[in-house]
Formats: sequence, structure tokens, C-alpha cells
Amino acid sequence: MTHDLSLIAMVSGGIALLHLLVIGSRRHDCPALILVSLLMGLAALRPPAAVIRSIEVGMGETLDFVAVVVGLGAMFGRLLEASGGAESLARGLIRAFGESKAQWALAATGFIVSIPVFFDVGFIILVPLVYGLTRKTGRPVLYYGVPLLAGLAVTHAFVPPTPGPIAVADLLGAELGWVILLGIVAGIPCTLVAGPLFARWIARRVPAGIPSYAETAPPQAGRELPPLGTVAALILLPLGLILANTVSKQVLAETSRARDVLMFAGHPFVALLTATLLCFWLLGTRRGFTRGEVQEIAAKALEPAGIIILVTGAGGVLKQVLIDSGVGDVVKNALSGSPLPLLVLAFLVAAAVRVMQGSATVAMMAGAGLIAPVLEGMPVSQPSRALLVVSIAAGATIASHVNDSGFWLVNRYFGLSVSDTLRSWTVMTTLIALVGLAAAGLLSLVVG
Repeated sequence: MTHDLSLIAMVSGGIALLHLLVIGSRRHDCPALILVSLLMGLAALRPPAAVIRSIEVGMGETLDFVAVVVGLGAMFGRLLEASGGAESLARGLIRAFGESKAQWALAATGFIVSIPVFFDVGFIILVPLVYGLTRKTGRPVLYYGVPLLAGLAVTHAFVPPTPGPIAVADLLGAELGWVILLGIVAGIPCTLVAGPLFARWIARRVPAGIPSYAETAPPQAGRELPPLGTVAALILLPLGLILANTVSKQVLAETSRARDVLMFAGHPFVALLTATLLCFWLLGTRRGFTRGEVQEIAAKALEPAGIIILVTGAGGVLKQVLIDSGVGDVVKNALSGSPLPLLVLAFLVAAAVRVMQGSATVAMMAGAGLIAPVLEGMPVSQPSRALLVVSIAAGATIASHVNDSGFWLVNRYFGLSVSDTLRSWTVMTTLIALVGLAAAGLLSLVVG
């Protein structure tokens, strides 16, 4: 019992130190996570060589999958951005929905675009559309801005191949096909509630207009926007292949040749590689980019991806140190006696870290790192594991405030005061989190 209490105290102290390093001394997430993992391993009285081995195993086992998927996804998303594909999708959906339903078009645009494109990049690309509609209709900027933000935020957190859900799925042993399917299903009500519905309410209370210093995006350098159908097909292709792989395991015999083909084509490596190569051709060289320009775009995409990959690997290190130190068994025993469902516990862990230090990525890694040991040896189905990913993603989305860079991005681009940003953006992210948890709970009754 004394040993268990010392391990719990070690974890609590480690999480507190992580917050101090990230917030107080502004250390980067990756070295902070590795340093805390190292100190926690030593505090558990493990031999130094064993602690180093845990770090090597945790980093290696996480990155052997995540690095490839995140890297390919980053290149895909960067070329989609550079070619004007994201803008083409947004304009096409607005035409299809009609100006009277532009809110829904912007929510759908954000929902689709943020699957391959990072949240902040997608927002910066698409915010001129919000400005244009605001100028044309005279409505408050949040009337159109919030639906776009909601769509972007939901799939950025819930749906692979964005880095967060990929990393959590890997740590929890969840199939990406199930994570994609259930992330989309859970994400739709989140987007509707926190997007168009909330926007109509908050726009009347925060009648902000376009800030005077706002600049529109520079025009495309002599290139027409790519066709809407091409862009939509490229985004949906890898998702469809991965989902087909998951479905084939449920409906086809193990000896089926068709199942072997779908399993190969639907592996995340193959699916994303196929989509990325097609993107290089259809949105790159075929539309006037030189091979050198395409190569430069791909190389630039790997710069932010490298940071995300390292932070993700550091999250894997934390998980492995917790398991090897025996913390996993202690946490498992503690949580098994809790009256709260595991979905709720996963949500609360991620939410607590998110509110305290702001980074959704660190919150997801911490939540997955503490929940993963609980799943060791437990007969948890793939749908249930996927719903845990959704729950952790929802918790890591909650209550974005002044310690989150996304808060200030929205604050500046929409010219809001801090209090109005709290009333709009912070409430919106909280709605996403709560609806996401509710959706995960309801889905668990069906597929769990």
C-alpha cells in the first residue's frame, strides 16, 4: 500500500512538474515530457539503465507508426493548401448550400478541410471567406466565423490522419478505421451544436465586425483553383480505403483474396501514400507546379510535422515509463474501483491537463498515457477503444483559454476582446467537448 501511494505521489508530482516546465518556464513540450518521464522513472526506484530502456522502447514503438502517417498527412495537407484546394472546397460548398445557408457550408468546409490540414493553417486560409460574407451581409463576424471554427476544431481533434487522434489511437491500440468512423459520427453533432446553432446565439451578443487591421489572403499566383470534385475525392480517398479495410475484417473470411487486397490498400501507410502521390500529381505538376516546387512544398510540410512527431513520441515515452514503473497496475486498480465509466475518466484526465496547461496535444498524450496501462490485458473491443480515443480528444478540446495559442489566433483575426473571446471561442470548445463525450457515451451503448 505504501509503495502504491508513493507511485501515485510520483505521478502527481510528475504531472505538476510538467505543467511548471511548459507553463512557468516555457520549455518546449517534447523535452519537458521526456525529462519528466526520466525523473518519474528514477523516482520509482528503477535502475537508470532500465529507465533509459523504457524511453527507447516508448519512443520507438510510438514513432514506428505515427511518424510515417503524420509525415505523409502533413505533405498531403500542405499541397492541398498551396494549390488552393481548401479554398476551392469552401467556395464550392457555399455555392451548393446557397448564401442563406452559408453557416452550414462553412461548418462542412471546416469539418472536411481539417482532416488533412492543421487547424491554424485551415483557419488562416479560409478566414477571408468569413470576411467576405460578413461584408456582403452585414452580419457579425462570429455568425460565420464560429461554424468554420467548430468544423475545423472537431475533425482536428477527432478524426485521423490529424496527429492527435493518430497518436492516441496508437497508444490505446485502436484501429484507425474505427477511430475515423466513430470520430466522424460523434463529430457531426458536435459541429452542429457548437457551430451554426451556437453561432446564431452568440452573434447577437457579440456583434463584432471585421477588425480594421485584418488582411485578406493573397490571391493565387496566376493559377485557377482546382476542381471541387478533385479536391473532395482526394480527401475522401484515404478515409475510404482505411474504412474499407476495417469493414473487410468484419464481413469477409480471413482466407478471402478480396480481404487481403483491402487490408493492404487500406493500411494507413498505403492509403495515405496513395492519396499523397495523387495529390502531388493532380494538384501539383498537372496544375502547373514544377517538380522542384512540389518537392519544396513537401519539404516545408515536414518542418511543423517533425515537431508534432517528436511530441507524440515523447507521449509514448511517458506511457512506457508509467507501465514499466508499475504505475499502470496502480492506476488500473484505482480506476477499477471508481464508479465512473472509463469513457468519463479518460475525458476528465485529458480535460484537467488541457485546462491547466493549454496544449491539446499534451492533454491527449497525458490522457492516453494514463489510460493505456488500464487497458493492458483487458478484453476491450476495437469500437470501445476508438470511443476512448474520441473521449480523450473531447476532453483535450475543452475550455481553450488564455494559455492556448488557438485562443489568441481567434482573438486577433476576429478583433475580439479577451472577455468576448472567452464568451465565444472558449464556450464553443467546451460545447464540442461536452457533446463529444455525450456522443461517445451513446455510441458505446450501440457498438461498445
